[in-house]
Amino acid sequence: MKYCIYFFLCILSFSSCSKEENVDPVQQFDKEIEQIEKYLNDNNLIAEKTIHGLYYIIETPGGSEKPKITNTLTVNYNGYFLDEKEFDSGVNSEFGLFQVIEGWQIGIPKFGKGGKGKLLVPSRLGYGSKARGSIPANSTLIFDIELLDWR
Repeated sequence: MKYCIYFFLCILSFSSCSKEENVDPVQQFDKEIEQIEKYLNDNNLIAEKTIHGLYYIIETPGGSEKPKITNTLTVNYNGYFLDEKEFDSGVNSEFGLFQVIEGWQIGIPKFGKGGKGKLLVPSRLGYGSKARGSIPANSTLIFDIELLDWR
């Protein structure tokens, strides 16, 4: 009887997953790329795109040396959605580049010390199909970045 209840609870937990988590990742990615390109067009922005699907804009390149995945960074940043609603920000924030979302791991090394710019991050390079705090599942994220230093 105990195993029947356990089995029932397992089935119930799988069936309670939201439809949002069952979105086809390829379709979701294509949709987000269209949304990013519309955002860029609507705001008269020109961005470069990596093979991973990350869009980035370098406003100030900074120094010629670039950080590596093993470095601890100091940055100022603002994070917001395509509707420009802010979800996070930081001043003189320190963290290991290996500890952050893949979009930052790919994008931040595009800047040198003192560099500033924007990263437009599809959800698969961000938090993916799972909600995280105030960030809904499958959210495209935008970050204004200023890379202050690293060690």
